[in-house]
Amino acid sequence: MESLTISPGQRALRFAGLAGAFVLGAVLLLAAYAKAIDPSAFAEQIHGDGLDRFLSAPLLALFAIGVEVLLGSLLVLEVRRLWVLVPAAALVAFFLLLTGRAYWQFVHGTLPADANCGCFGNLIERTPAQAFWQDAALLVPALVLSFFGRVRGASRFPVARSVLAAALTTAAVAFARVAPTLPLDDLATRLKSGVAINEICAGAKADRVCFGSVLPEIEQGRHLLVLADLTAPAFIAEVDTLNAYAQGGRGPKLWVLSGGTAEVTRAFFWKNGPAFEIREVPQALLRPLYRKLPRAFLVESGRVTRTWSGLPPFDELGEAVRLAVAEKGSS
Repeated sequence: MESLTISPGQRALRFAGLAGAFVLGAVLLLAAYAKAIDPSAFAEQIHGDGLDRFLSAPLLALFAIGVEVLLGSLLVLEVRRLWVLVPAAALVAFFLLLTGRAYWQFVHGTLPADANCGCFGNLIERTPAQAFWQDAALLVPALVLSFFGRVRGASRFPVARSVLAAALTTAAVAFARVAPTLPLDDLATRLKSGVAINEICAGAKADRVCFGSVLPEIEQGRHLLVLADLTAPAFIAEVDTLNAYAQGGRGPKLWVLSGGTAEVTRAFFWKNGPAFEIREVPQALLRPLYRKLPRAFLVESGRVTRTWSGLPPFDELGEAVRLAVAEKGSS
């Protein structure tokens, strides 16, 4: 039997190779999961990196998710043929090229100081330096080990494992296509019930900014916050509803948070006459909190207690809105 003919050294090399392949595959699958639950944010990153010159960013996002799931599944399933390891090596090199470029831009001041980088979507906050060095320390050793102790001359094609990997890839791409319509905001973003508002931060060292510094008023009492695009027609159409709630004074104080510029805020104010306060928030701090706008959340004593996709149910939070809507419908 094979187990009796190999030496302890060969057995150790094979174990190291299997362990490296498993770690590399698991990292690829985790990265694919983070992208699949929020493919729109991943498409934005692709567009921002200028990679969508020949194919659209949403299509490239689905393709990249499929590649990561396929290679990750094959590696976890112990398929260590060259037709798996060579593309995996190319993918690791591509990751390091992207994070290395971002790191170089960060060092030379051409990338914002509060930029967040890496292959794990909005789930994990990493600076450009952290993304590059962490990826290099995790992916490169696992990739090198994956080549150790391979069974040479194996002639039987791993049909069952390849079919399983293909099925997982198909399911992952199909899931990513419908993910934006599913209620996954709490899983796909850093904003969820129980999170302390001061734990939501962006940037590093002297450039680090947290919600506590942008909006210190919400550390005490009850507050209703709405993340919004002030230029979106759908949000502008709801200004009367937001005004009715803000003027009612019976619920938590309403704040609208925008990642736009001061000019955008002034234009919105003069055109729409909001009765609620608008606070500008750095985009790097705001973007990891939503998949699409608007999104709302309730903060009590500095901690998130509820979240909503879209605008919150104002009729539960303030009686004034229900009455205003009823009067508007009868007029």
